[in-house]
Amino acid sequence: MALQQPLFPAIRDYFKIGTYFEASAVPAAFAFASATGQLPAGWFADRFGPTPLIIIGTLGVAVAGVLVGISPNFIMLLVFLILMGLLSGGYHPAATPLISASVDPQIRGRALGLHLIGGNAAFFVSPIIAGAILGAFGEESGWRYSYLILAIPTVVFGLIFLVYLSRRGGSAHVKAVKQQIIVEKPPQPGYKRRLIAFLTMMVIGGGIGMSVLPFLTLYMTDILKASNATAGGLMSIVFSSGLWAGPLGGYISDKIGSVKVIIVTGILGGVLIYIFKLVTLGPTLYILLFFHGLVMAIRMPVTEVFIMTQAPAKHRSKIFGVYYSTMQYTGAIFAIPGGYFVERFGFDTMFTWAAVGVTAVAIITAFFIFDANDHYHAEADSAGGG
Repeated sequence: MALQQPLFPAIRDYFKIGTYFEASAVPAAFAFASATGQLPAGWFADRFGPTPLIIIGTLGVAVAGVLVGISPNFIMLLVFLILMGLLSGGYHPAATPLISASVDPQIRGRALGLHLIGGNAAFFVSPIIAGAILGAFGEESGWRYSYLILAIPTVVFGLIFLVYLSRRGGSAHVKAVKQQIIVEKPPQPGYKRRLIAFLTMMVIGGGIGMSVLPFLTLYMTDILKASNATAGGLMSIVFSSGLWAGPLGGYISDKIGSVKVIIVTGILGGVLIYIFKLVTLGPTLYILLFFHGLVMAIRMPVTEVFIMTQAPAKHRSKIFGVYYSTMQYTGAIFAIPGGYFVERFGFDTMFTWAAVGVTAVAIITAFFIFDANDHYHAEADSAGGG
């Protein structure tokens, strides 16, 4: 996923994809497959534990990355992207509840923010490395070498997970967390209403917003006249703030509550999408890319905190699976009409309607989630003890 966006223009040119609508098949293939993989992954993690899914979610992606890099034609590229998406789908529904249940609820946001540094670092570093590889090997074959070379560190991390989680210390940690989940108390009353509204906000509003992201590099090359390598490298700006904004978002969430951060960042996300139609290649674009990434990075751990506090413990991985899956599905679904919109009406119209959709959904759903309390259990225990 971290390589698709910066390499999108080079892949399009290599396979001579003629229209934006046809090009939308590249992000859609991975997104649909990843969404499909995450639904059963959540159920599997609740039933059998997170260890197999975390290992498959890293080593499997590395293998699929190699296959993408040697794709002989466009059809096989899509097939291998689908394979990569399916294999990647197990990681987040398994790892996020494991990490969340391993720390004190008072610092859960910060813990999830620290966890996201790894993923955000990949999204930050990958465009820079991909741009350098494109420059070194040429745009004809540079995108292939990007997938092949970056499969190596993915294998290394997969082996680290395998060693730790299969040894006594790691397996004992997983067992202790599973036991803790068994005795956990029910969530705050009204959690179903809040979860439904939250998922609506993230699935529809977030899906619309995420559908814009794959087309940003094409917008830079086709409208702002950046080179393929430059456009790919500029995507690192979007994810640069993820190295520190994730923990910051988690810290703010721990202090003022996740729901306030979710509502504010939801509205800001729509506003920032609209501003893309107003910038030029230069400082205004760079600043906008930075703030676009900042809002996403702050929001990510906060949404995970919200789910942890509102979801029943025994169904938590399944709900995370539904969350990640539907986010991917809607991102893929909206990417296809997004490509059609760009083809038919231009980027300006696509940015306008995406901004309106994201903002409207954030405002409407806010009325159904505003009363969420991240520290419900702690307050209930304190009242009972008094």
